[in-house]
Order: sequence, then C-alpha cells, then structure tokens
Amino acid sequence: MRGNERDSTYEEASISLSGAVAMGTGVMIGAGIFALTGQIAELAGPLFPLAFIAGAIITGLSAHSYVKMSNTWPSSGGIAMILSKCYGPGAITGGAALLMALSMVIAESLVTRTVATYLLQPSDITSGPLVPVLAVGGILFAFLVNIAGNRSIGMFSIAMAVLKIGGIALFGILALWSSGFSFSEALQGNKDFGYTGSIASVALAILSFKGFTTITNSGAEITKPHRNVGRAIAIMLCVAIYLLVAFGVGSSLSIDEIIRARDYSLAKAAQPALGQIGFMLTVVLAVVATASAVLASVFAVSRMLAMLTEMKLIPHGHFGMPGPIQKHTLVYTVVIAAILAVFFDLSRIASLGVYFYLIMDMIIHWGVFRYRREKTGAKPAILISALVADAVVLIAFIAMKLQSDPIIVATGIGSAVLLMGLERIYLHTWFAELEDAHSH
Repeated sequence: MRGNERDSTYEEASISLSGAVAMGTGVMIGAGIFALTGQIAELAGPLFPLAFIAGAIITGLSAHSYVKMSNTWPSSGGIAMILSKCYGPGAITGGAALLMALSMVIAESLVTRTVATYLLQPSDITSGPLVPVLAVGGILFAFLVNIAGNRSIGMFSIAMAVLKIGGIALFGILALWSSGFSFSEALQGNKDFGYTGSIASVALAILSFKGFTTITNSGAEITKPHRNVGRAIAIMLCVAIYLLVAFGVGSSLSIDEIIRARDYSLAKAAQPALGQIGFMLTVVLAVVATASAVLASVFAVSRMLAMLTEMKLIPHGHFGMPGPIQKHTLVYTVVIAAILAVFFDLSRIASLGVYFYLIMDMIIHWGVFRYRREKTGAKPAILISALVADAVVLIAFIAMKLQSDPIIVATGIGSAVLLMGLERIYLHTWFAELEDAHSH
C-alpha cells in the first residue's frame, strides 16, 4: 500500500477530528482516573501525581513513532499496519499486534470492572458475583452500540467525552476548593515508598494514556488522516485532567485511605468534599466515562483484528456467524473482554495490560528506528529515548510485582512468549519479505 493511499479493505472514513479526539480521550481518561489512581498511589506514595507527569512524557515520546507511521500510511489496522511496514507479515508482526489487541481488550475489562465496583459502593459490596456480572453488562452495551455503525460511535463518543471531561474536571476543582487547595492529606501516612515503586507506578500511568493508540487504529476512518491523526492525540488535555483529579483526591484522603479505597478512590474522595451527593455523582460519572472508554476500545480493536485476518496473520473461524469479518472480530473482542472481567481482579488486569502493551511498544519503536525512520521522518533520538524509557519502567514494574504477585508476572510474561511462539508456528517465519523494500 503506497504512502498516500488509504486501506481499501475497510469502509470510508467517517469520523471527524472531534470524534477522534473523543475516542482517544474516552479510553485514556476512563481507564486512567477511575481504575488506576489508587493502584498508582499504592506504588508511588504521596507523590503519585508525579507519576502521571512522567507517564505523559514517556507517552509523548512513544506517540512519535505511531504518528509518523500513521501519517505515512493511514490504516484501519493501525498497529498491525505499523508492524507490517517494519517487519513484514511474519510472526513478529502478528504476535506483537496480538499483544496490542489483548492490551486493548484488557483495558475494556479493566474499566468495566471498575465501574461495577463504583456502582456497588452505595451497597458496600466490593466483591462477589455482581461485580463481574455488571462488568459483562457494560461490555455487551459497547457491543450493541458498535453494531449500530461508525456514525453512532462517533456521535456517542463526542457526547460522552464532553460529559465526562466536564464532570471530572468539576470534581477535581470542587475537591481542591473544599480542602482550601491543600495537598496535606495525602502526605500523611507511615509507609515507606522507594524509588523502585515510584518508577514502577509510571508503568500504570503509561497504561492510562494508551488511548492514543485507539486513534492510530482508526486512521482510515478519520477524515484527512494525514493531518488529523497527530492532532487528535490530546495528551496534554488528559494530563491536565489527571493532575486536577489526582490533587483533588490527595486533598481529601490520606495516602493510606487512597490505598484502602484503591478500586473506588474517586468516589471515596468525593465524600469529604461533596458529601453523599458527591459520592453518587462520582458513581454516575464513572458510568459515563466507562461507557465511552469501552466503546472506543471495542471499535478500534475489532478493526485491528479484522486487518490481521485479512493479512492472514491470524487464523479465523466463522463459527456459523453471518456478515463480514469485522463483525466476527467484534464478537471475539467482547467475549475475551468478558472472560477477563469475570476471572481477574483490577490489579491483575492492569498488570497484564502493562506487560503486553510495553513489550509491544518497544517492538514498535525498534522497528521504526531500524527500518522506517528515513521514510517517515521519525527522529532517532526520540525513538531510542522511548525504547529505553519503556524498558526501565517495565523492569521496575516486574521487580515490584515479583515481590507482591509473582504468579501474575509469570502469567503475563509467559503469555507474551507463548503467543509469539504460536505465531511463529502458524506462520513458519519470524520475518517476511515486504511488498516495498525497507528504506535505510
């Protein structure tokens, strides 16, 4: 596919720049604030807002690879296209693309299980069968909206993003105002937080920003993608919202209280500042945020799986289902997300997402640096910086989890290795010759 052509396998672009921004911020803010704030505080301690800043810096470096590649080759498959252009249609491309797809599916499970936890807080229910039942219900809702088509997705994403961003910003402002704009509560606590934990917390912060990949995965659907893909990645908007809320939570709760309320920290923080009404409004806000986040993620990952199928990088079974491949991959996406939401808790879901995403991200950066930096105009220094930053953060995260949950480390890393191995067996080669020669 030539640099100035669209991927003709998929339907014509119908998502505006504003719709693309809504989709990206929908995934970022939905997962980052509601699901991960408490987990980040648990690792980083009182200075947990700084993890969001560090995560934003690393994400900004990482976005360079994706934007440069997507501007050159807009595609509905996004990550799959980037990998294919770097490594050819072999097991490296197929395996890394599946890691990305799984990290996106994990994000769907993460935010739906989060909203289930928030919904059940008024009843003091923190576990039990109702949590996964409500999570699966949220995933099915996203499936039904996706079936309605691209126009419905774009309009719904914009409406939800406006409500969510405005509501979350209002929460942060009111929480800070109620505390007299003081961050003293979060500084109280007896636990000693080390450097390793602070660095490891950045891995979760990076995961909270990974919604920008949703935009690159929908490149062919975005109007004027050569110009709008990069413009749609609104990282600074997310940073501002994250910091506002992080300081709002820290002004209302001590670090020990944030950790105890890890899975519903925003709702807990709303009580001292806004009372029971604020608590309930935060729960409603979590529902809105999760709806847009899951919707955007399901939309993007189903397109990428469809592209992998068309490229013959993964096997495909119809299982008697009618309609095009995209509809089938949509079903696969929601089924896998539902299974994860049922069998894994929030901490383990987030850990799996970190492993899969950062491994895939490093493969992307190396591929662009090694094969495509001249063709795309990518800056070598930025590519290497992103690669090294990912590696440092991943190593620190693994070191922390080996102490607290070695099983999930073995599950995550082992699953990534197994997936790459199965792709190698299926495709019989790690690398394959490209349609166009690499530019050096």
